[in-house]
Amino acid sequence: MQLVEKHVIAQTDPRFACVDAACFASKNLYNAALYELRQTFFLTNTSLSYPALDKRMQEHEAYRALPAKVAQQVLKQVCTAWSSFWAALLVYRETPAKFVGRPQLPKYLPKAKGRNLLVYTMQAVSRGKRTLDRGIIQPSQLGIQVKTRQDPKAIAQVRVVPKVGYVVVEVISEHEPTVTAVDPDLLAGLDPGMDNLATLTSNKPGFVPVIVNGRGIKSCNQYYNKQRAVLQKSLGHPGRSRRVEQLTTRRNRRIEHDLHTASRFLIDLLVAEGIGTLIMGKNPLQKQEIRLGKRTNQHFVQIPHARFIQMLQYKAELVGIRVILTEESYTSKASLLDLDPLPVYRKGEQVAYQFSGKRIERGLYRAADGRVIHADVNGAGNIIRKVAPGAFERKGVEDGECRVHLPVVHPVRKSFPHKPAREKILAPVRIR
Repeated sequence: MQLVEKHVIAQTDPRFACVDAACFASKNLYNAALYELRQTFFLTNTSLSYPALDKRMQEHEAYRALPAKVAQQVLKQVCTAWSSFWAALLVYRETPAKFVGRPQLPKYLPKAKGRNLLVYTMQAVSRGKRTLDRGIIQPSQLGIQVKTRQDPKAIAQVRVVPKVGYVVVEVISEHEPTVTAVDPDLLAGLDPGMDNLATLTSNKPGFVPVIVNGRGIKSCNQYYNKQRAVLQKSLGHPGRSRRVEQLTTRRNRRIEHDLHTASRFLIDLLVAEGIGTLIMGKNPLQKQEIRLGKRTNQHFVQIPHARFIQMLQYKAELVGIRVILTEESYTSKASLLDLDPLPVYRKGEQVAYQFSGKRIERGLYRAADGRVIHADVNGAGNIIRKVAPGAFERKGVEDGECRVHLPVVHPVRKSFPHKPAREKILAPVRIR
């Protein structure tokens, strides 16, 4: 698996000028190569292959402004974007329902403010006793050095990603999964949410459910929306300013930090409990088709649940935990304690399902016998039952009868205080 170590070069850093100039040259080559592809298609109704495009662009001044291996990576970006468009268009014509709109031709990057990323393979990174062998990354002809903590033998490539007001140098390295003492027969269910970012429960006897507080991310989004509205009003016209971009960058980095912290805590908890399978609920187009009211919709859609799930997936894979994604229809309505059947929602059907319990107030669910449990724990347990219907059933040793094994239903809430903005929020975070 490939992991990324990020290094931020701010606009005030002396290294920023040369890196920004290289990203600008990469943009020029990207636009020039895209122009060749578009004109060839419009005039001859054919597409250029990568070797043909590389041969045509070798004498171009934008190509010669970069190291040859870096320029070739830019051309590969253009060819990938071009072929991806046609592949997406083919799928769109067959099944338009998979898309939210018609795929568009790759567009040119802005002429003045546009920047494009740089990809340095290990052949384009300086090697020697004073550089890579000492953990110092020095991309060819870039004029900067970056200290890395990765094993030089594991580094696959280095990417320079331009952002608004800063540049991120990404050191990509290969990592093999580690062997941990986890049991794949022990299942955990995770229900993503808004005020409760994640609710985790398990069929392991005695496991205490955990709720990760999501109000910090919600508060961050509220502050961002308020400040952005003030800046947008003072701007006087639709568009973006540098202050809006800086505000957006700070918000994105804050949320990225919080998601990494929460996902690391959850995976470490699963390893400590010896749970080897994680089941997460994820409905298709849940952000596009949600109908919870204007204000709740705004709060919910701004939480990057897909990114959170990606973090959990790769961190689980690194420690040998299997991850399963499943749809979560009716998991909040069905009763976990009564083991209600869990149907699958189908758009357009008019079936009215009846369940044993119901949600009585905010955060509480009452079962058929009057027991009250946390509503999100009820949903997380039902997500497990979506994949393994008998997860909470145990057979007696002597009589062979099937008995219900009830989970712990009173959760523990976990919050992560945010660190001051002056700290490096992109650095790896350890849970103490």
